[in-house]
Amino acid sequence: MRTDYVQRFLFERLHIRGRLVCLTHAWTQMLEGREYPAPIAALLGHATALTVLLGANQKDAGRVTLQVQGSGRVKLLVADCTADLKVRGMAHYAGSGPDLGEGRLAVSFEDRASGQLYQSLVPLEGGTLAEIFENYLRRSEQRESFLRLHADGTALCGLLLEKLPEADAIDADGWNRVCTLAGTLKLEETVDAQPYDLLVRLFHDELLRVFRLYPVEYHCPWNPASVERVLRSLGRAELESLLAERGAVTVRNEMCNHEYRFDREAIEALLA
Repeated sequence: MRTDYVQRFLFERLHIRGRLVCLTHAWTQMLEGREYPAPIAALLGHATALTVLLGANQKDAGRVTLQVQGSGRVKLLVADCTADLKVRGMAHYAGSGPDLGEGRLAVSFEDRASGQLYQSLVPLEGGTLAEIFENYLRRSEQRESFLRLHADGTALCGLLLEKLPEADAIDADGWNRVCTLAGTLKLEETVDAQPYDLLVRLFHDELLRVFRLYPVEYHCPWNPASVERVLRSLGRAELESLLAERGAVTVRNEMCNHEYRFDREAIEALLA
């Protein structure tokens, strides 16, 4: 079974489109070594699912970044997805609960071709990240949506439906009908089934067009060369000061959960 994927689909007779994401291996790679409490890992899983759902719908090559900043126990959630569906993410928190409190959701779209960065900001209005994001879609695209997100320490899934113009004119009950069925989706169903089979079973009375299945990967490579460039830019005096104070120069990449350590010998080699 392929379980690192995003699947686009369309209800042929209803003017409703959808996307389904399920990650297992990529998700456990992202969590490896982080030791997040279960509620924090679940919330980061929701954010990661959202970035994949957004990334799978972008026509221009680039990166989608979702950032949640809150005043509650969860201070920061960041997840991003490249045009070729490579994901990464992280969380900062001051407690084990999933409370976000007041704050904002920022969604950024980077167009690599033009170098332009487009960002939308909305307040954290809603009891869950799914509700917050539905509010974002309502504000940014003036479009009704349905979103379900599930995550634990081994898998995550997300299902997004979007109501397109003329949907009510085509079938007045269609939107309510498919949303009711979509609300029954469970995390374990996505892990144990091929997406086509899952969608046909879930929406058994609807005519579906299912598009190509896209693989999703976790991508946060070990990259000491980029760290070395930054250290060289600091200059010898600053590096000597850090060595004198700490005995080594340590750089931590929170997004990738990597730590780079340079002792005096490594710094001398770097500056040679």
